[in-house]
Amino acid sequence: MQIIIEGYQPDWPQKFEEEKQQLSTVLPDASMIEHIGSTAVPGLAAKPVIDIMIGLADFAVANELVPRIVEFQYEYLQFIESEMPYRRFFRKFQGEERTHHIHMVAIGSEFWNRHLAFRNYLRSHDEAAAQYAALKRELAQREWDDMNDYADAKTTFIRSIEAKAL
Repeated sequence: MQIIIEGYQPDWPQKFEEEKQQLSTVLPDASMIEHIGSTAVPGLAAKPVIDIMIGLADFAVANELVPRIVEFQYEYLQFIESEMPYRRFFRKFQGEERTHHIHMVAIGSEFWNRHLAFRNYLRSHDEAAAQYAALKRELAQREWDDMNDYADAKTTFIRSIEAKAL
């Protein structure tokens, strides 16, 4: 499997906003919707997939929200709950290409805090963002058996930034 890393695309924030507007129509008022991942960091190279984190004030409502999100052409990957019961994960495709991911978690959870801290750190530290882009481009030169292996290869760098950010 080949990983495609693109230079920053100025339309990524708009794509997030469009999706956020749709999703907000079916979420409880106490929800928050954040743009996370590399497409949320201006200037950062990334896989062209918009990562969205939905934060719920009460995670107990997560399962009843699943069908509402699926109505927006998202595929729900329930099997991920066995590894991460605190998260509901969805993905959206346009043809064969993934375009969006949704990570639904509790506001204030470790997942919520880590992802926001990482994004915010990269937004305010250009050197760290450049190092991350270089790592991703280097890793994209390899052939991967599984997307999770690519993600795992970035973990040491990500954890080091999270430690600084938190």
